[in-house]
Amino acid sequence: MEPICMRLVTLIERNADRLSRDWLADVQRREETPTYHTYQEDILYKRVHRVYSHLSEWICRDTTKEMIAEEYTQLGRRRFEEGFALSEVLEALILSRRHLWLLVLSEGFINTAIDMQGALDLNARVVLFFDRAMYATAKGYERAAAEAAGEAMVAGRG
Repeated sequence: MEPICMRLVTLIERNADRLSRDWLADVQRREETPTYHTYQEDILYKRVHRVYSHLSEWICRDTTKEMIAEEYTQLGRRRFEEGFALSEVLEALILSRRHLWLLVLSEGFINTAIDMQGALDLNARVVLFFDRAMYATAKGYERAAAEAAGEAMVAGRG
């Protein structure tokens, strides 16, 4: 990873607590995420904090599409089982990505063309990670919903 890119990742991981608190406040007040308004704050905080504090693991080149798919397919399944709407889960992921960039911009890290190139490189990696995570989350959610619908049909026949 480029030095500026690594500095930005370090900035994000070092501020994981702040990012997590800001995300939590945001997700608990938005009309697009009503289930998050009443869900246990400590659980939500731990979930998003894990992503922020281990960002370098997720966006490094050694992390495969399959690793992201496995993790986030399970996340989609769990969110279905917990009663979240898929749109809420995707909005929560979008907000977690948005808060990353609000932090980077607020810290004034991008001062030169080289800094900008490093930030763009990081942005590309983060966007790719979140795109893959959202797709896998939706797939896991849809599979869980299809399985639940199939079980409901079988139970209705009995």
